[in-house]
Amino acid sequence: MDWQVSEDTVPSAPVTEADARSLLGRPPATGAWRDGDPAGERHFATFGTFRTESGGQLPSFRLAYETWGELNPDRNNAILILHALTGDSHVRGDASRAHPTAGWWEDIVGPGAAIDTDKYFVIAPNILGGCQGSTGPSSIAPDGYEWASRFPYLTIRDQVAAQRMLADHLEIDRFFAVIGGSMGGMHALEWAVTTPDRVARLAVLSSPPLNTADQIALNSVQLEAIAIDPHFNGGEYYDAGDGEGPNRGLALARRMALLNYRSPSELNQRFQRSWQSPVSPFGLGGRFAVESYLDFHGNKFTRRFDANSYVILVGAMDSHDVGRDRGGVEDALARVTATTLVLGIDSDRLFPVDGQHRIAKGIPNTLDGNQAVVISSDFGHDGFLIEHEAVSMHLRRLLAA
Repeated sequence: MDWQVSEDTVPSAPVTEADARSLLGRPPATGAWRDGDPAGERHFATFGTFRTESGGQLPSFRLAYETWGELNPDRNNAILILHALTGDSHVRGDASRAHPTAGWWEDIVGPGAAIDTDKYFVIAPNILGGCQGSTGPSSIAPDGYEWASRFPYLTIRDQVAAQRMLADHLEIDRFFAVIGGSMGGMHALEWAVTTPDRVARLAVLSSPPLNTADQIALNSVQLEAIAIDPHFNGGEYYDAGDGEGPNRGLALARRMALLNYRSPSELNQRFQRSWQSPVSPFGLGGRFAVESYLDFHGNKFTRRFDANSYVILVGAMDSHDVGRDRGGVEDALARVTATTLVLGIDSDRLFPVDGQHRIAKGIPNTLDGNQAVVISSDFGHDGFLIEHEAVSMHLRRLLAA
């Protein structure tokens, strides 16, 4: 669960007057991509009936995805990149009317980069339940109305099942590598456990083997922040006008999440006890700079995301337990045959490195034995999105293995 877009992953900085002006005007009821919006660099694949683990059903669904590079004649140079909670398929490329943010891994994916698009065919789908082109709660159901609160509960395994259908559609039997960070790392790990024969190399970045009680508790308060917004209306808000959607609840959930994505040392170093303006925060109406920082990014988030999608995707994260119905975590990890990179961030307080060490210890063939690679960074969980040089170095090791 992370920032996931380049302009949000830069080191924290005080909010300027220009920043504040950029959010003038009421936010829409949803920041989702909708049918009729510019497609941009997205491709779309549509599939038939999809049944979920919990018994729900979609009569059909669509995945939006983007690609870079060329698939070779042997169809064995494909790399699947899986995004985190609030990310999307736009791994690289400019922001535009079609894409609300610039590519979130621009320095890692591209010609000559660690994931070299001159060598590899790179695919990045928007996950099922998302809101940037794939079928989710903001999509139109067969009756002509948004799915909204009727959208079925999804698990990580459901989302990976949908991704496998996309791979089949693209006629890719085996990936050169499957790479994911945070929630995307959950998907990547599930790929390698469920269909080990389809994954030659695996990268699990800043991701746990299961969502713990602590992580579920942190998620629960975010979901409650959305639910208690009166404009959420039980998930039925798509007809609301600008400024009349569940913007406050979604922004509050985002502010809560941000506190887990960055480290205390970074926030303390960047903001200290500085004020946002000359007006004192000591009872005179002023604010601390860090408060304005959280508010700005929370409000900005409401312009590119959807509250119902946030609820669905957080629920999927909470379902994550690679050992469920498989004899436990260690038995599940033993199924992985891919050459594997497991990477963590020493200051990550969302998914601490003990989880990555457990994954590394359980997978038979890792680059670094039974210990994960640990990057030292002040940026906390978001380090896998910010520490481009270090992450690139380790991804190069994996792809050369």
